Order: sequence, then structure tokens, then C-alpha cells
Amino acid sequence: MGGVVLENLSNKKLSILAVSLLLILIVFFLIGGLIAPAPSNVMNMVTTKCHDITVDVKPKSWYIPRGPAGCDAVDDFDDPIIYQKHVDTRMIVFALWIPYPRDHKQLDMSRWFQNMLTVLQMDIEHRPTNPILENATMKMEVRLGYRNKNDNETDWKELISTSINRPLHCEINGTKNGEQYKCDLVSFFELGSVHYDYYLINLRLPVYPQKPTNQGLGTIKDIWIITIFQNGGFTKVWFALKTTMFPVVLTILVWFWRRIKLLSREPNLLERTLLALGIVLSIMNCPVEWFTIWFDLPWMTIVTDVRQGAFYATLMSFWMIFAGEHIMDSIPKNSLSRYKIHLSLVVFGCLCLFIFEMCEKGMQLANPFYTIWVTETGAHLALAFIILAGMAACTYFLFLSYMIFKVFRNISAKKTALPRMSNIRRKFYMGLIFRFKFLMVLTLLCAALTTIFFIISQVSEGQWKWGDEGISLEYSSAFLTGVYGMWNVYVIGLLSLYAPSHKQYTNADINNSDGSQEEEVQLTQIPTENSALSSYVTKEAED
Repeated sequence: MGGVVLENLSNKKLSILAVSLLLILIVFFLIGGLIAPAPSNVMNMVTTKCHDITVDVKPKSWYIPRGPAGCDAVDDFDDPIIYQKHVDTRMIVFALWIPYPRDHKQLDMSRWFQNMLTVLQMDIEHRPTNPILENATMKMEVRLGYRNKNDNETDWKELISTSINRPLHCEINGTKNGEQYKCDLVSFFELGSVHYDYYLINLRLPVYPQKPTNQGLGTIKDIWIITIFQNGGFTKVWFALKTTMFPVVLTILVWFWRRIKLLSREPNLLERTLLALGIVLSIMNCPVEWFTIWFDLPWMTIVTDVRQGAFYATLMSFWMIFAGEHIMDSIPKNSLSRYKIHLSLVVFGCLCLFIFEMCEKGMQLANPFYTIWVTETGAHLALAFIILAGMAACTYFLFLSYMIFKVFRNISAKKTALPRMSNIRRKFYMGLIFRFKFLMVLTLLCAALTTIFFIISQVSEGQWKWGDEGISLEYSSAFLTGVYGMWNVYVIGLLSLYAPSHKQYTNADINNSDGSQEEEVQLTQIPTENSALSSYVTKEAED
């Protein structure tokens, strides 16, 4: 046994394998483009202004915006009837029942939505008698409740009750009397699971005469709550893909490692790293998200992000080692310590991602209204982190491109030995060089798409939170499923091509072959820990 499958597989079989993997990748893109709906949905709902006559009574009652138990709604604060009822700001509860009805039919939320992010859009009217102050702060008393379809309509259970502060940033200059200010979106709350059928929000903007609370907010006409959640149809497609790929990758991984264990030597660094990559991909593919359909698991989003972050770290580390092991310079190979600087940078970047994840979503497990974007310092730090993460990803890609360039340069320099070889030997090594270069180009393409996917996902996640509606980076279902398929196809291809070759030749086969065939057999049976290509480029082959 000698070499790897990439070097010993016939051109016909290699072409069949390559075309098969390409067709699988195309299927992933087509599934996202033709079958899966958009990754997320957005509902823009206006709250109902309820008249609260028990403003100083504790505990507070639930204010339901519609139905038989609906509250006493206030349509317009300027209505003369409102003044007759002596309704002031303290007696207003902004209530919202999620989701909205459609065609006079009450809809319900689905556990397929997976998570829910909400932001506020304030409708504030310009009035000289009640101006809005620059950098004003809103103090909100909020209650978040839930119930299911079979529960009584008034049987709302409290999920959380808290008091939060949110900065209010509006364009003050240029707004005329009677016009509405242009205000940034205000971060509200985020749920890691959508386990219940209905959610109820009761929001108050308390005003205390003896305290400077909610001063300078202007004349608030309405509060809109924008709700973003994962599309249920997309979730079903995503779960189906993960359920399908998990046993496929796991089977190929077991086959790969069994081939390695049949060797009379210890696995080399590249093989161990490829094994780690296959294990981490299998962990990421494991469809544990199915449990969210039956159980309330708000921490599942953190688990998903951590698994994907671990895959990023392992994949980037593998690319560094994969390129470094083929640079073929005078530095000793097959040693993990040689890459300690490269790997430490990758680990540091992923550790920063994990810390940021726990500071945001980790704290939201206890309080869904918590957000790092609530303060100006926190918002700047979070935005700076996203920018630095994008810059780090681009820098990594450029450095990886440089390493692959060095690989190509060194291999091209070693090609000067080819004219001195026999025809059989020269064709053999030219074929190896072409196959390897093609694989390195695919690696670079995979790295480019992964970098783009990472940057777009970070920007898209943050755009609702920093309130810049001008930023509209949206990735389609086809891109999501396509990149996911690319990762699986790439790892499957590497596991298949870098497994030890199973070709065996007996002495009778060699004795019965002519001179050219005998030389070819000897070339494919190089008894080395590295591949035949590695053996060739580390020292110039002699004729």
C-alpha cells in the first residue's frame, strides 16, 4: 500500500468522484433557491394604547389589545374624550399580542421559528410645546407574557417583568411642526426559542413628577414593534439537510480512520487534522435542534453558534496546516508546534467570538431584554468587534492566499527536474501536480466563500441592533444552503482523496509487466509517511 487515493485513483474514477461531488453541491444551492423560503420573516406591528385605570395598583393586570377581554383602547391622544377621562401618560399601556391576526383569523407562533428578535420603532411628532431632547433616555416598564391556544384567553403567564433603559436617537434638525422625527430603531428583546403559541407585551413609559424620568421624549403617537424570526419553512429544510448529512459524513469519517489504522505507521499531522475536521463537522451536523420542537431550549442558539464557531476554528486551522505541509521548504514537517503562532491567532479570534456571544446571548438566557447595545459604550464596542472580526477574516484569507501562492511557487520551482525524468515518471508527477493544484484552488475558493459568509452573517445580525436601516446586507436561502453544502462536500472530498490508497500489487504483477508498467507500479507504491507529491518536492527526483 502506498500514497493516497488522490495520487492512485484513475482519471476516470477521479472524474466520476469530482462530478458527483459537484452535482451534490449544485443540489444544495437548488434546494435553497427553489425549495426553501427566505431565511427569516419580519412582522411590523403597531401596539394598542390601553387605558390603565389601576396605574398605582400592584400587582398589575394584563392588558390584552383584542378579543372579548380586550382593553379600553385609546385611538388618539388628541381626542377630546381623552381629556374628559383625565387620561395622562401614566395611564397608558402599549400592548401587543404576537402575532397579529390575518383575514379575521388569529394566527399563532410556531416552534419552527426557533428564535425571535424584536426592536422598537417610535412615532414621535414634533411639537414646539413638547420638544425632544438630544440623547434622551427612555425608561420602560415591560412585562412579557405567554399562553398556548388551549389556554383561557385571560390566562397569560408571566415570562419576565423588568425595567429597562434605552437611548433614543432622533434627527432633530430640519423637522417641522407636525412632522414625525426620524428615529433609530431601539433594541427591545430577544428570545432563544419560540416555544409558545402567543406572546403578550405590556409596555409603560412611567412619568414621575418628583423624578426626571422620561423627560424630553417628545410627543409619542405610536410605538411599533418589529419582530424578526426564522422562517418555519426554511427551518424544516435546514433540519432535513443536517439530518441527511450527519450520517453521510460520519460514515465516510469512520471509513477514513479505518484506512489510517490499517497502516503500519502512526497517523501524520495532516491526517490527524483532517480527522479533527471531520469530527467537528459531524458535531455541527448533528441535528440536535429537533429537540426544540418538543422542549423549550432557549440555550440552543448558543449551542448552535458555539458548534459553528468550533467548525470555523478547526477549518481555518486545517487550511493553515494543509498549506504549510505542502510549502516544502527546509523547515521540518509533521509537527504541530511549527504552527503554534498560526493556531494561537485562530484560537484567540474564536475566543473573542465566544466571549462576545456569552456577553450578549448568554445574559439573555436570564433576561431577554438585556443587550450589550443598550449603552453608547457597549454599542460602540459591539460595532467595533463586528468590524474587527470582518477585518480579521479578510486578513486571514489574504495570509492563506499567500501561503498557497508559496506552495505553487515551490512546486513550480521543483518542476525543473521533470525534463530529466523518464516519460512515465514525468507524466506521473505532472498528473500529481495538476491534481494537487486543482485541490488547492478549490480550497482557496472554499475559504473565500466562508469568509464572505462570516462577514455577511455578522453584519446582518447586527443591522437591526445598531438601528441603521440603510444597511441592507441580505443573504438568500440559496447562499446559506450552498455554503453549508460546500463545507460538507469539501470535507467529504478531502476524506475520500486523502485516505490511504487500497491498491495492492504482488511480485507476480510486477514480474509480468513490461518496463514502463513496472516503473509505474513502483511509483504508486512509494512506502513513505507522506504522499508521493510530498516526496517529490522535498527533494528533486532523479531519473
